[in-house]
Amino acid sequence: MKKITYLFISLLIVLAIGTASATAQGIQPSGKEIGIDKQGNTIYQVQANGIKIGYKLIGSGEPLVMIMGLGATMDLWPIEIIQMLSKNYQLIILDNRGMGYTTTNDEKFNYKLFADDVISLLTVLGVKKTNVLGYSMGSVITQKLLLEYPEQFNKAIIHATSADGSDVAKALTGKTPDNPTVIRQVLATIHWKTPMDQLPSIANQVMFLVGTSDHIVGIESSKTLASAIPGAWLVQFKNGTHHLIIEAPIEFAKVVLTFLNINETIDVK
Repeated sequence: MKKITYLFISLLIVLAIGTASATAQGIQPSGKEIGIDKQGNTIYQVQANGIKIGYKLIGSGEPLVMIMGLGATMDLWPIEIIQMLSKNYQLIILDNRGMGYTTTNDEKFNYKLFADDVISLLTVLGVKKTNVLGYSMGSVITQKLLLEYPEQFNKAIIHATSADGSDVAKALTGKTPDNPTVIRQVLATIHWKTPMDQLPSIANQVMFLVGTSDHIVGIESSKTLASAIPGAWLVQFKNGTHHLIIEAPIEFAKVVLTFLNINETIDVK
């Protein structure tokens, strides 16, 4: 009887360790290893949505997909932000189409296409639900993701966003590199207008984050959009510009972690 009990307990321990290991492993990479970044993180590339998408997986925990801005690559996320967020979350960091390690094709650029790129990557990785952090162009992609695929996201951080891309395109005149992909991104941005009538239906927990001296997107879009989504947070950094993530990476990460770690939805009995 003691032997049976001992074997049973041993089996439970083995199963528990196996389960813990599986949980700890989190999202497993898919596709080819194509390089290593300066911090030693493996860069992968996977076929998705008609292109090859370059991405990295960093850290462990609940997933958080991070979407970069116009004309930028995933390597421009400040190391302080990556280090702080990756302690509690498994980061899925990708290059937008045509940038960095992500290829492109002849499809006309638009924000539905950009959002579908993100969804296609998550599908290949087997991620059914994730948090999302989008910066600048990535913040507008995040808007589109919440409007088109709300069930695939938990919390969303929308940083340095716009409700009218034509205004942003004007502000960017003469400030973007003469790069064919960037030009296509700007053209897509010109045609973006947030469908304000659809925002009240967003049930996800959302935080808008903006610098008060952001002269690219301004602060009014964040204020207007935050007021239209029930329960949305609005955080403003005094004197912060469009480069807030570089100006105050640690404080930025602290605010993001605070938002992600708080359940501000009250269950009324």
